[in-house]
Amino acid sequence: MSARIWVDADACPNVIKDILFRAAQKRGIELTLVANQPLRVPRSAHIRARVVPGGFDVADEEITRLAQAGDLIITADIPLAAAVLAKGALALNPRGELYSTDTIRERLRVRDMLEQLRDSGVRTGGPAPLGQAERLAFANALDRLLARWPASGAQGAVGG
Repeated sequence: MSARIWVDADACPNVIKDILFRAAQKRGIELTLVANQPLRVPRSAHIRARVVPGGFDVADEEITRLAQAGDLIITADIPLAAAVLAKGALALNPRGELYSTDTIRERLRVRDMLEQLRDSGVRTGGPAPLGQAERLAFANALDRLLARWPASGAQGAVGG
């Protein structure tokens, strides 16, 4: 079986989903969006949505269970990224940052520290809104990954 793309879709921005839809169609790559609510996806032999029951981390657990070495996971969730990296998958966030086994432990520590601060009442703020620069960074990172993707056939830009 060839490598697949899994999307942690509950929090994935629509503009990023659109870039992924175009990439899956253009390159014939299996793309599955996992969420705890129904999603609208284009009619395609390559694109599907998987609805999981509501609950804390249910979609993350499903992606971790189904992901295999060589798959690409799109997520901003650092614990999910760590889990799939441990399985030999790749993890890319919607801002175009490729997580790595070299940096994931530090990312987990920072996340845990910020969570402890929030739990103690400190306002830490959230991530900045996704802008044009981040969308372009994601499209470029995805394009670079897919250029050397095992299931990839066509070449060229996928985002925009």
